Amino acid sequence: MDKSAARAAIAEFLRALGRDARTEPELLHTPERVVDAFADELLVGYTVDLRALVLEGSTLATTPSGIVALRELAVATVCPHHLMPGIGRANVVYRPGERVLGLGAIARLVDACARRLVLQETIAEDVVGAFLEHAGARGAYCDVTLVHGCLSARGACQANARATSIVRRGELSEGDVLLALGARQVGPA
Repeated sequence: MDKSAARAAIAEFLRALGRDARTEPELLHTPERVVDAFADELLVGYTVDLRALVLEGSTLATTPSGIVALRELAVATVCPHHLMPGIGRANVVYRPGERVLGLGAIARLVDACARRLVLQETIAEDVVGAFLEHAGARGAYCDVTLVHGCLSARGACQANARATSIVRRGELSEGDVLLALGARQVGPA
């Protein structure tokens, strides 16, 4: 990663839009702030090895386990089409197989899958895939509900619109998911 080149590119981008970070006090440190936000926070998921995260954050399953659910995980991502944020929540349900993940590892997994230039649908798919592939889960489910900056602040300007993506694979029925999520509707309430 070349932060210096990225800062120069942001400064040039602002100049191309008729704003100059060199002369406008409120924009003085904007190139640095934007680059630091993207490099150190918004796109940090690229630095995470999902397999290693799962293996380090889990133990071998020694006895048959029931279903594990973690609800209302905060999600922040960046739309690859407009570079605008999507903010919302995810719910995860899985039926352990080979490994049982710690709750913190589940939260870190969702965060690592989201903090990339990624479509919302891919976040849910990547979470479920990591459970099945790296943890040997017998079944997994993830729903992601986001308010997208590209839908709320531009274009259609639908500030209250929420988009939901749902992925369920393996030995996990819709009834299992409903029960695990507190018998509420699967997806957004």
